Amino acid sequence: MTDKATDIANLLSPTVRALGLELLGIEYLPSPGGALLRLYIDVTAEDAAAEPPRMVGIEDCESVSREVSALLDVEDPISGHYTLEVSSPGVDRPLFSPEQFARFLGEQVKIVLQLPQDGRRRLQGRIAAVEGDRIGLDVDAKSEAQRVEVAFDNIEKARLVPDWAALGFAPEKPGKKPGGNATKKPGARPAGKRPAKH
Repeated sequence: MTDKATDIANLLSPTVRALGLELLGIEYLPSPGGALLRLYIDVTAEDAAAEPPRMVGIEDCESVSREVSALLDVEDPISGHYTLEVSSPGVDRPLFSPEQFARFLGEQVKIVLQLPQDGRRRLQGRIAAVEGDRIGLDVDAKSEAQRVEVAFDNIEKARLVPDWAALGFAPEKPGKKPGGNATKKPGARPAGKRPAKH
């Protein structure tokens, strides 16, 4: 996240937490016609582990949007017009911290770097290790995986790559037994959004 996005996230996080939710991170996209402020919220780890697990719903997005809008009106951290969106992370969940990378060890991720590394700004691979602010990825290089280390500070954007077959939305990969893991992963959530214009 940019410094501005980090400042806004720090401002809004206690309000989201007071509603029993977690602010995963935000995207702040300024533009001449008006900025876009997108918040990604999730249930707490305890709620996610409950039986049945709680999931973010439209009502959660609406209540966060309402409370956050009131706070932004008072604090006024964004000059000019902006649009506020509140969303659940969805199956292609964005990752905003090393801790979030560590939570999804073994999962596939797409990363866009701020500065090129080995001549590349885009990487895709399996999250293999997280040590401090260093993210280790196993990136496919022709026939074998190659370990690439990326500094978290150099990551502009990162999103999980959904396993559509495991989620039941794509045919099984060749060689897999039918009926293998064609169940929805725990934590897969519908993406609910509620834009609010200011």
